[in-house]
Amino acid sequence: MTVPNSTWCTTAGGTFLSVLPNLSSEDVLKTVLLAIIGTVVSFIISLVLKNGMKKRKK
Repeated sequence: MTVPNSTWCTTAGGTFLSVLPNLSSEDVLKTVLLAIIGTVVSFIISLVLKNGMKKRKK
């Protein structure tokens, strides 16, 4: 079953507009900071694992 684009856009727009009044700038800032921290930690862990695999293969 396919959903027409207009239905998807209407649903997404309605959801966004119903959530918008409940968001505060503090929530947005906290989300951005947590996303940055998660990205940095993920990158560092991937580098550590990559270097560990190189050492293990030798």
